[in-house]
Order: sequence, then C-alpha cells, then structure tokens
Amino acid sequence: MRILLLTQVLPYPPDSGPKIKTYHVLRYLAQRHTVYLVSFIRSEAEREHIPVLRKYCQEVHTVPIRRSRPRDGLAFARSLADGRPFLVVRDDAPRMHRAIAEVMAHASVDAVHADQLTMAQYALPLEGVYRVLDAHNAVWTIFHQMARRAPPGPRKWALDLEWRKLKGYEGEMGRRFDAVTAVSEEDREALVEAGCPPDRITVIPIAVDTEEIRPVERAPDARGILHIGTMYWPPNIEGVLWFARRVYPLIRERIPDAPFFVVGARPPEEIRALEEEIPGVRVTGYVEDPTPYIQQSGVFIVPLHAGSGMRVKILTAWAWGIPIVSTTVGCVGIPVHPGADILVADNEMEFAAAVLRVLEDWETAARLAAAGRRYAEEQFDWQVVCRKLDGVYAGVGR
Repeated sequence: MRILLLTQVLPYPPDSGPKIKTYHVLRYLAQRHTVYLVSFIRSEAEREHIPVLRKYCQEVHTVPIRRSRPRDGLAFARSLADGRPFLVVRDDAPRMHRAIAEVMAHASVDAVHADQLTMAQYALPLEGVYRVLDAHNAVWTIFHQMARRAPPGPRKWALDLEWRKLKGYEGEMGRRFDAVTAVSEEDREALVEAGCPPDRITVIPIAVDTEEIRPVERAPDARGILHIGTMYWPPNIEGVLWFARRVYPLIRERIPDAPFFVVGARPPEEIRALEEEIPGVRVTGYVEDPTPYIQQSGVFIVPLHAGSGMRVKILTAWAWGIPIVSTTVGCVGIPVHPGADILVADNEMEFAAAVLRVLEDWETAARLAAAGRRYAEEQFDWQVVCRKLDGVYAGVGR
C-alpha cells in the first residue's frame, strides 16, 4: 500500500512528544507499506535530518512554516471572519497544498495519514483515497481547561471561543475521515462528545523505544528536580510557572540546594526570567542530550493543569528509570498506578510533599523507578503498541 503521511512537525529527531509519537508510527508503517512524507519545517537546519527519514520513506518533501505575533494576529482575525479555529487557520499554508498536489500528481497513493488535527485540512480535498486522522490530542479539551483556569478578560474570551470552534471542527473531521486514532480512552470519549462516530475511532497509545532508551544511572546524591518539555506549549509554560513560584519554594525550605532544571526548546521570556526571580532555577533551552540533567536529578515532574492525550515525557522518564511526580491532569490518558509506578498530587502542598518524599526516601525512589521501567517495556514499546495500525488500515479498498 502507498501512504501519504502529512506531519505538522518533522518527525526526526525524536526529541519531543509529538515527534516521538509520529516517528514510531512512521517506522511501523514503513515496515509494511510505501510511505511518502510531506512535513512542515521551522528552520533550514531541519533539512539535515532528511537523509535519516529517507531510510523509511520513498520520498520526503518539506514546507517551511513561519510564525510570528503579526502572523498570528492576522490568523486570529481570519478565524473570527470565517469561523474556523485559530489553530487551523494559522497552519493553512498554500505552499503545503501545492507540495501535496505535486506528490499526488505522480504517486498512486492509496491512503493519506494526517498527523495532528491541523493537518486534516490538507487531506480533505484529496479524492479517491482512504483518510486517517491521527489525533495526538482531543485538542478542544486542552483549550477548554485553559479557559476555565484563565482569569476574566480578553484571553479567557479568546480561549472560550477557540475551544468551542475546535470541538465542532474535531467532530466534523471525525465524520469526514474514514478512520481516526486516539491515544487514550479519555480522548476517545472527548472526540465522541465532539461528534466523531465511535466506530471510526481506534485507541493506539503513544509508544517509546525501550531498546533505544535505556535506564540512566543517576548520581547517588542526585537532588535535582527535572522538567523536560517543549517550553513554547502553553500548558507546559503554565505548569512550570506554577511549580517554580508556588511549589519549589516549599521544597527549598527543606532542601535548599535542590536545583530545578527546566529543559526544553524555545522557552519564552517569562520562563527564562525565572532564573533571576527564583534561586535554584536553571533554564537550559533545547539540549540535544539530556543525560547530564537526568544524572543530577532525583525526580522528574509533570506539573500540568491542562492537557489531553498522553504525556510522552512520562513514558520516556519511565524508560530512563527516574521516579515521577505528576498532577492528575499530567498523567491523564495513561493507566498509571499511583504509589506504585508514579506519585500523583494536585495542590502545591501535596505536590511539594511528594517531591520531597522521592528526594529523601531512597527506597521509595528506587521502587517507583523500577516499576515504571517495567511498565514501559511491557505496555508501551513501539513494536507492541503500533500493531493496532494494521487494523486501522485494513479498511483500505473496501
């Protein structure tokens, strides 16, 4: 079968949640089918990764995408005018439509796999193909949660408007695509609530490569607190600010020398400013290899208050063999076992107490780390998880 894979981010290197998910889907599909990849890129430097992707793909095509506040403002105005969600308008690029048309003109494609919601718009005009929407998240629920937490004002108004538009759009896409994949039962229920036909949705969890990601031996006196995530994603920004300002000071009262490492690409100024605002915070930006920070850390934190889908960072931290403390929202979509393979807390006092427990109780930390590693190997390795894609594509040609 010939599959056209449309991606919002170039799926290599697998150094962020969306890229990890898409990379393993690509690897699995390429073992069984011929894949044509068309992807957005954010910089010319990303082109150096194309040779790796050509090992899996018949062809790789990239389309530059540019974002800025003026462009976002124009997209928001267009969204108000035509009723589509801002996220969809923002990523509606004529160059992407042209690149896809060029591939369709010479490749006899049987199916199109739209990876993430905003890529669905590029699959709709394609005729005579089987359409698969790979929903990384039930996106409307993220904006709904953010709107509920936002104080009254223009931002809350905009978030309320966006989640309502997204809910309608996700339901419409679910009805217009032949198959939809969701990463959790919670997301499946949210997509059904939006109007997606239940019988078209297959739940396929996000996967990691537990052969490639090995446990990291940490220093015996590791006291660091580690957060890794794309730091331009609003829920990550909000979560890190909450932890740094309201939880971390409580921890430093007991362990003054415990550093807080914030690792992730493109941190905004309000995150960078934490280094000056709060002693002990270290904002690294993107790092190619986070191993040195893992070695210095006694705990991995997921302080999210908005989100859907699955947090790949939890699966990766389990594979690294580092104990995790998360909010309930942070681990939504993953059937965790609180107290056995993760600690879960939601308010600042309880979250601080959970982090301190891991940092101060070696036996608890070791038990959590070992259980998490086993769970990742048994339930979330890509060779196991991605087998469900065979069933998704069994409908092609029917």
